[in-house]
Amino acid sequence: MTDWSRMVRNSLSLYLVTDEKENLLERTEAALRGGVTCVQLRAKTAGSRRFLEEARAMKALCNRYGIPFVVNDRADIARLSGADMLHIGQSDLPLPEARRITGPDMPIGVSAKTVEEAQRAEAEGAAYLGVGSVFPTASKPDAERVAPETVRSIRHAASLPIVLIGGINENNLSEAEPLISDGIAVVSGILSAPNPQQTAASLRSRVDRLVRLSSQLR
Repeated sequence: MTDWSRMVRNSLSLYLVTDEKENLLERTEAALRGGVTCVQLRAKTAGSRRFLEEARAMKALCNRYGIPFVVNDRADIARLSGADMLHIGQSDLPLPEARRITGPDMPIGVSAKTVEEAQRAEAEGAAYLGVGSVFPTASKPDAERVAPETVRSIRHAASLPIVLIGGINENNLSEAEPLISDGIAVVSGILSAPNPQQTAASLRSRVDRLVRLSSQLR
């Protein structure tokens, strides 16, 4: 395993994806104190200027806590903000085109809902896969559900690290446990919690145990 791939795999255990509500930096910092292992800035409604400003502020915050910062969708924002990683979906720029913008050294994660999408992402050089939606999610109500058997098929078809995403929270984490291999991505389950730090700490301890178990079974 290269240093690059080790960094990626080690950062996926509790992957925070941001919302667009008020006081985002303050809530994100609370989650960082609780132990999230990376932060992805998702800013679907922001214009390019505001997205870049928010990305630079979030990058500085993540640097203070020594964890990777990820930009969602926008390869240009990722490069200009000095992000550690980019994450793209199936409707974004194809990975080879995004790579032309980010340069050769930035890890790029890809969302996948099918075995075919996962295998294509791996062939094109993706760093990891985001697989879901595992549960219904208010942060992305139009997200298509991915059945447990599909998650298992993707895991067997691709050798990339897998992060589960979609509606995961403290209350339903036990239902997702059999599917977890490298980590979970959480949005409102942490950021909308009354105490993001406490919730992140609780989720981190539970997910770390599951990831250790999964690594022993590989």
